Amino acid sequence: MRALSIAATGMNAQEQNLEVIANNVANINTTGFKRSRAEFTDLIYQNERIAGVSSRGRDATVPEGAQVGLGVRTAAIRSLQIQGALTNTGNTLDLAINGLGWFQVTDPNGDTVYTRDGAFNTNAQGQLVTTDGYLVTPTITIPPTATSVSVSQSGMVSATIAGQTNPQQLGQLTIANFVNAAGLQALGGNYFQQTFASGAPTVGVPGDTAYGVIQQGYLEASNVDPVTEITNLISAQRAYEMNSKVIQAADQMSGTISNLRS
Repeated sequence: MRALSIAATGMNAQEQNLEVIANNVANINTTGFKRSRAEFTDLIYQNERIAGVSSRGRDATVPEGAQVGLGVRTAAIRSLQIQGALTNTGNTLDLAINGLGWFQVTDPNGDTVYTRDGAFNTNAQGQLVTTDGYLVTPTITIPPTATSVSVSQSGMVSATIAGQTNPQQLGQLTIANFVNAAGLQALGGNYFQQTFASGAPTVGVPGDTAYGVIQQGYLEASNVDPVTEITNLISAQRAYEMNSKVIQAADQMSGTISNLRS
């Protein structure tokens, strides 16, 4: 009976949907996290009767066919690149991008990865790094004699040096944009890397056209909405239960048929 396998695909799809929702909820307090949404498509159809073919009469055609769908599958898990709320931390080296863009980071393999998590610090050499110690690109080095650090909305980093009146410019932060940011591959640790789907990065100065601005002393919160996730959770649970009911009904019908045959 096809209903058993069809309903099974529905249960598998809702199980994956539940996993996506669980990951969203788990990262509700993850800095810069972007919630995901499962997208589904129907599977192939089996033709019981094809529309448009000749009927018994020579000039008569079948106006409507009979197609039986064979279930559902997960087509994509879409990352929703919606701006998260900015949280004031008061930390000088906490940076948030308000708008489009990604911080560029060099991983231990020398590859450039991207993040929205601007919880930066300095290493032993005074270089600006992530919480994992990855160097922020372009490299910014803060002198040990700096008494304060200032980052403008355009990404210009300046420091007040002890014994000097005028601030000293340390460098210019740039950010990257992608044609399809949802196509970036998540690496974990709040890092992403480019793919063929995302396209090549376009690097620019914060505040320019199509680039967000940098807010010093802020971090971007997760864009997960608890109410939305609870609603999606209930919907997924109900859909799973309905598919399980179909399996129960199909099993009962199959048992009845077997009894009649015996």
